[in-house]
Amino acid sequence: MPTHVRMVSKKTFKSPVLFTGLPGIGLVGKISVDYLLKQFKHERVAVVQSDSFPPSVHTQNSIIEPIQDEIVYCKINGQDCLFLAGPVQPYLDARSNSSVEHYEFAYSILEAVQKMGVKQIFTLAGINVGDQRLTVEPRVVVSATNQKLLEEFKKAGAFVSKQDGLISGAAGLLLGLGMDYGVQGACLMGETSASLVYGDPGSAKKVLELLSKRFGWKINMQAIEKESQNIEKAFTQLVKNLEEQQGEAEKPSKGGLSYVR
Repeated sequence: MPTHVRMVSKKTFKSPVLFTGLPGIGLVGKISVDYLLKQFKHERVAVVQSDSFPPSVHTQNSIIEPIQDEIVYCKINGQDCLFLAGPVQPYLDARSNSSVEHYEFAYSILEAVQKMGVKQIFTLAGINVGDQRLTVEPRVVVSATNQKLLEEFKKAGAFVSKQDGLISGAAGLLLGLGMDYGVQGACLMGETSASLVYGDPGSAKKVLELLSKRFGWKINMQAIEKESQNIEKAFTQLVKNLEEQQGEAEKPSKGGLSYVR
């Protein structure tokens, strides 16, 4: 079946804003949204199912549940906020030439949230900076659908890149295709490494801090701060180990010769 957004609530909204955080590089967007939903009282308003999701079901305590995303509602500082959250989005594989499922998924989400009154979308994601993530504090890189939004996030502390680039998956398509629906928005990308397949809470923390500053949200950062410190300690130890290995490799052999390769 194509992507199906099934409403489970008849709730109406006043000028709602949509935030998305689906799995991607470093799980930055997912960690950010999941953390926010633990902070604020929320309710589910829709479930999202698609044949572009993995052909599996989830089991917990031997009870079967479908794999699906959700759209949930929070009211934060008087603002109606919707969050697209969940464990899956259409799989990205550079070896595959098919992109139909990605567009179909994005269009289905856009049509659903347009009916809810959404005019702004902010997608949360990660951007791969490779090994630089081990030694440099991550920034939040922003791309927006217009200059005004770009300047607003820049003022809040986001980094504006001068380089050309691509934003793949729902984080990019919801914004690009959304302009045809009269939607404006921005993608907030925490710098991370593609090797962090189990997630990068340190980068997600930077995204949350930016959101807090931009929207005036009061977020208890204690839990994610602890997770962030743990991963930064792991990075420090890893860098130390690599430096020690490099030092050993550069030592001359007993015969007084060294090798370069």
